[in-house]
Amino acid sequence: MKKLVVITGASSGFGKEMAKLFSNAGNPVLLLARRIERLQEMNLPNAMCRKVDVTDLDAFEKAVREAEDRYGKTDLLINNAGVMLLGTIDNQNPSEWKTMLDVNVMGVLNGMQIVMKDMKDRKFGTIINLSSIAGVQPFGNHAVYCASKYGVRGLTQVARAEMSPFNVRVVCVEPGAVGTELLSHTTSDEIIEGYEAWKQSVGAINITASDIATTIKFVYDLPQSVLIRELIITDTMQDA
Repeated sequence: MKKLVVITGASSGFGKEMAKLFSNAGNPVLLLARRIERLQEMNLPNAMCRKVDVTDLDAFEKAVREAEDRYGKTDLLINNAGVMLLGTIDNQNPSEWKTMLDVNVMGVLNGMQIVMKDMKDRKFGTIINLSSIAGVQPFGNHAVYCASKYGVRGLTQVARAEMSPFNVRVVCVEPGAVGTELLSHTTSDEIIEGYEAWKQSVGAINITASDIATTIKFVYDLPQSVLIRELIITDTMQDA
């Protein structure tokens, strides 16, 4: 059996496509999400499905240790869980700011802390953190989402520097616009309509969640001595 892959936010979008891809490739997978029924519906082989909120460090760690007891140590952690609640600084509800910072930043920190010590001891392993092109450049109505994804990019860079001497790879992946459920988290209909209009203005967004998953698996499948530190991936027609 191949090595254990842990994927957060595995019930939809990038996470769901990665779950199918790695499971079909023969990896045992720990699939984490708040909507466990969606994980179970995939009915993947060698898959452990657990209802976990990544902001709950204890529950997150408990699930990882349970999977490691069954499948062996985590070889790949993909911190994919995230929320995008678009809004303007002057009008957005601060509770939405907290949700984004808790899930998008604290959730990533929790996941890394759970696996990093053991990876350092083994001098092997890979951590892939999902940021966004909004973690590289600003976009209107994205203030706190950008802050959270810039944060993911920064902490990934620090983690890479800390882990590289131990032969552990830490990667930041920054996708552009892709058709997933992410936009549905936003509570402003006006902002959603504006976002969809922007997508139409640049042409059809043809890149898919499956394309992102395939690219991430390529990065992981490279030899342990090869590290793609940072990867921006967008639809060819996205010009910003």
